[in-house]
Amino acid sequence: MAMQSSPSRDGVVFEALVFVSLLLWTAKFEFQWRSHPNFFYKHHCSKLFECLVKLMKQRHAREKCDISRPLNFGNGKPAIPVLNDQTLPKFLESARVDKTVNRNDTRLRLFSGTANHALSQEIAWYMGLELGKINIKRFADGEIYVQLQESVRGCDVFLLQPTCPPANENLMELLVMIDACRRASAKNITAVIPYFGYARADRKTQARESIAAKLVANLITEAGANRILACDLHAGQSMGYFDIPVDHVYGQPVILDYLASKTICSSDLVVVSPDVGGVARARAFAKKLSDAPLAIVDKRRHGHNVAEVMNLIGDVKGKVAVMVDDMIDTAGTIAKGAALLHEEGAREVYACCTHAVFSPPAIERLSSGLFQEVIITNTIPVAEKNYFPQLTVLSVANLLGETIWRVHDDCSMARAENAKFQLSYS
Repeated sequence: MAMQSSPSRDGVVFEALVFVSLLLWTAKFEFQWRSHPNFFYKHHCSKLFECLVKLMKQRHAREKCDISRPLNFGNGKPAIPVLNDQTLPKFLESARVDKTVNRNDTRLRLFSGTANHALSQEIAWYMGLELGKINIKRFADGEIYVQLQESVRGCDVFLLQPTCPPANENLMELLVMIDACRRASAKNITAVIPYFGYARADRKTQARESIAAKLVANLITEAGANRILACDLHAGQSMGYFDIPVDHVYGQPVILDYLASKTICSSDLVVVSPDVGGVARARAFAKKLSDAPLAIVDKRRHGHNVAEVMNLIGDVKGKVAVMVDDMIDTAGTIAKGAALLHEEGAREVYACCTHAVFSPPAIERLSSGLFQEVIITNTIPVAEKNYFPQLTVLSVANLLGETIWRVHDDCSMARAENAKFQLSYS
């Protein structure tokens, strides 16, 4: 017959406290009980009950949110379309990952839209869960139909859907998914948006323009979402457009982890911002690369999707230049910046970004030989026809999966966001 496991240390202490407190209260107030039974019952027993409830809540809080250990980071590798035991990067580990995952937990549910199903599968695999069953189809006139094929009543639902091109169609699909979950009585609905479309329309730069980022935020909120989880918003202040909580995660650790595997001497490295607006992002990136020097490409924009490089602020002669941006759309800005860097004597040029929008003619510009390597993440799916030899795609599945676990478990995001990440170079 199998032996029963011994209780945990916390359990023994808790039971001992309960037993001792009962003895003390019984001995101390035995006389009061005999002389004033009603007073003892109403006053002292109620105090004892309050103490026991307080101890139980403290014990439950310790068990529910144990993230005392720091995060560990290691070198990462390029991602493949679907992660498995051999290819999953281990750059992001935490106390939550070490716990046994309850694969039959029906309170946490993941549903994927059609915009980036491969990333959704990777997130589900990382979390040890299965994607929920959902039927999404288009009618002949283009209207979107969504039906959840399993109950979500009282569940914590996470909808995985970037609003990448075609932005309008994917955004509408997300709104219909949120509405379906709300009408199915989901307890919480979190819209996980790896790429937030319309984020560049965050302010008025000319008269009589719309601020579409605020409009999209209102649409998502009114549809019924309770929380937003976004990755590398074009402008951080866009979080203020939402009237619901927003968890903003950055793709920097994924790219930095990959760069750590490169044999680049720290004295040869310089981080370059392709425009003045990205200086803060590039400075934060450079600080984590052993406080590498910073250079800035100054440009003048004469129209939408058209950029003209003017001059370079900083020294890149004989160095390895790493250009950092949040997204690459038509690649006009970053390609002209790379050409300028080569003119100024840069030995090699790397391009790093989180979101690969890749609107034409981005592929032609990026594969023209200006870049040693173009490093992106899979927040937006890249069509197979758009792959070129210099392209490296990294996965953010573990980053988003870990964030989802922390949101679901009501754990603090500060430890994940403020984790020390200092790279060492030869």
